[in-house]
Amino acid sequence: MSLMTSWVAGANAPDCDFPLNNLPYGVFEDGKGARMGVAIGDYVLDVGAVDHRLDPALFAAPSWNAVMAAGPEVWAALRARLIELLGDEAHRAAVEPGLVPLAEVALLMPFAVTEYTDFYAAKNHAFNVGSMFRGPENALPPNWLSIPIGYNGRASSVVVSGAEVRRPWGQLKAPDAELPEFAPCRRFDLELEMGAIVGTPSDGMVSVAQADEMIFGYVLLNDWSARDIQAWEYQPLGPFQSKATATTISPWIVTAAALAPFRISTPERERELLPYLSEPGPMLYDIALEVALAPEGGEEVVISRTNYSEMYYSAAQQLCHHTSSGCAMRTGDLLGSGTISGTTPDSRGSLLEMSWGGKEPLALPGGETRSFLEDGDTLTLRGAAQGDGYRIGFGESTGKVLPAVPQPDWIKD
Repeated sequence: MSLMTSWVAGANAPDCDFPLNNLPYGVFEDGKGARMGVAIGDYVLDVGAVDHRLDPALFAAPSWNAVMAAGPEVWAALRARLIELLGDEAHRAAVEPGLVPLAEVALLMPFAVTEYTDFYAAKNHAFNVGSMFRGPENALPPNWLSIPIGYNGRASSVVVSGAEVRRPWGQLKAPDAELPEFAPCRRFDLELEMGAIVGTPSDGMVSVAQADEMIFGYVLLNDWSARDIQAWEYQPLGPFQSKATATTISPWIVTAAALAPFRISTPERERELLPYLSEPGPMLYDIALEVALAPEGGEEVVISRTNYSEMYYSAAQQLCHHTSSGCAMRTGDLLGSGTISGTTPDSRGSLLEMSWGGKEPLALPGGETRSFLEDGDTLTLRGAAQGDGYRIGFGESTGKVLPAVPQPDWIKD
């Protein structure tokens, strides 16, 4: 597919994140109240202010949940109408008053997160982490090649890009200590992930094909992680407080329809999957991803570049497996892909891997190094799928690390 042209300024530039081919959904505020919008070129369109030909009740609240719950026919109808309105010059006079410059708006949470599940489904990341702690010969757990491993997280932890992230307190146990202490995290980390958003709900088991049809769209996702808290708490039930500080998502939901031209297959299986996880066709996407770090007062530097195609399990497989117990999925459920890492050191998706557990600190411009995040660091995730003369961009997922809160006076030393 080639570039679909629009009359909106900036939309036809080859480096624009938001051409007519994209039309990602978000919620914006410009001093006139929060509204549902679609990004196009250098602007956001107030969707409720144009003749979308759908039930106005779908756009009554500043959240995309109602549209998501309405299902694929409504999704397709809305996308087709927006392409018509923003692509045909004949609609310009009627639509242009609903455009607001992106530079003049604040971007809010695009949907209400119902529940949040995070997976551990990229092989390179799982192998790297396992190698650090168990050696390469035992890096992958016995079940990893058969099942998309995940854990249930906290919907309340999900925040939109731009929200500051406070360094967490928790129980930490030094390797040579007999007992833990309660202190601020010393090994705070990022995780480069993609998030899949459930649109239509389910009741009972669904196939991979059905799961794929349920997914409304995707966001960039940084699952901030307290590695030292995690090391002490994770046995025997897995992560808990170490993953409950914050999960930052990008403000634009890039729809599955916009990403359709970039579908690719998951990798060849090293072990045959059970039939219920079989895929009817390509279920992954070719999306280039990067992580940038800017120290307080310092210049930003890209510290990792990788691709969503590095996943071993697709979001559709993850969602299918999630329902296999009969677990009902609901509109607004968010599935984190798990950390996405490539095969080279400069394509790893977490500082835990980049610094190899702190043993190989990462060099930054100006002579600074990082094993883990320091207060004042700003992390930015970016992603885009590259088409013929256009790109499908996600915008940015950004968060700044703030110092831990002072020790409460009710905690006795």
